Amino acid sequence: MNETAKSYDRMVKKASPGTKSGKTIPSAFCIGGLICLLGQALINIYEHYGAASEQAHIYTLLTLIFISSLLTGFGVYNNIAKYAGAGTLVPITGFANAIAAPAIEFKTEGFIIGIGTKMFAVAGPVIVYGISASILYGIVIYVFGLH
Repeated sequence: MNETAKSYDRMVKKASPGTKSGKTIPSAFCIGGLICLLGQALINIYEHYGAASEQAHIYTLLTLIFISSLLTGFGVYNNIAKYAGAGTLVPITGFANAIAAPAIEFKTEGFIIGIGTKMFAVAGPVIVYGISASILYGIVIYVFGLH
């Protein structure tokens, strides 16, 4: 690495704010836990009202996706994410936010160029690598007879 690149790296590190792990980790844990608690409560509610276990799980996922998309549309989800960090990114709600936020931001550019193109800008690589990893995992399981 030449001296210019090293000095640039030093300048970036100096200008970038450090992560306050002592604050962000507990808040991520608490908010992520609250999202999971809400998910479990929804499963229990749906099962209480007669949904089979598998259906209750599907309804819960749909409800959580709907809630996070709605909160994204109103600008609330991003404020929660600023406080909670990865606690909002890890569950399915974070994936719904990753699709809804760019779609809302670029809606003025139209359905095809704006919404259709931009909504998968963040989620697209997650989908591609998720599918690729699952195919690779399936091949390994099949080849080594681990099924």
